[in-house]
Amino acid sequence: MDVAGQELAGRLSAIRERIAAAAIRSGRKPEDVKLVAVTKGVSSEKVRQAIELGVNAIGENRVQEARAKLPAVGRGPGVEWHMIGHLQTNKVRAALEIFDVIQSLDRWKLASELDAYGRKRGIPVNVLVQVKVSGEETKFGVHPSEVLDFVRRVAAELPGLRVLGLMAIAPYFDDPEKTRPYFRQVRELGSAVEEARIPGVTMRYISMGMTNDFEVAIEEGSNMVRIGTGIFGQRQ
Repeated sequence: MDVAGQELAGRLSAIRERIAAAAIRSGRKPEDVKLVAVTKGVSSEKVRQAIELGVNAIGENRVQEARAKLPAVGRGPGVEWHMIGHLQTNKVRAALEIFDVIQSLDRWKLASELDAYGRKRGIPVNVLVQVKVSGEETKFGVHPSEVLDFVRRVAAELPGLRVLGLMAIAPYFDDPEKTRPYFRQVRELGSAVEEARIPGVTMRYISMGMTNDFEVAIEEGSNMVRIGTGIFGQRQ
């Protein structure tokens, strides 16, 4: 392994240790928290190295970038590809040729488009509903007050989708502690959806927490974290 590969291995090991410690602090086992390695702006070679080091979930923000990398990286046994960025409806078909999970279901029009393709291929599309926890206009997602009704409607009207949980992006703070109430709100929404016992819906994943704030997210109930810089270093 070259120097860059050794540095990657070291960063990945450190992140896994921090995930494990946060999981234990929150009364769970380290393996209860799934790591999605965010590869936006990361070379295909580095993505391959991460997979060789045991990463089994790759997160991409853009369909075009994922499509360019996939032939060079290969799928690899047991490796999932997650769409974590805003998905335009005209990119749905291309996205579903690549991704195993769409984490960024943020509006009804997108849900309808994904459903149509899911039904056409005969395999439901795995989705997480993105919750808009930030008041920033630039952020996407379903408003917290509408999440339960949105999930109910998806389950009732769109058989081509399989809701597996919620996803959220907290506002950025220099002090990660300030993200705690945002993460808590999403966990409570997940509990409310679970308690509603909506047929065909599971809250398998609460996807929240990135390089700056993943430990707080885990302490507040996240069981899926999306980490890029912490694993791959600053992008060029």
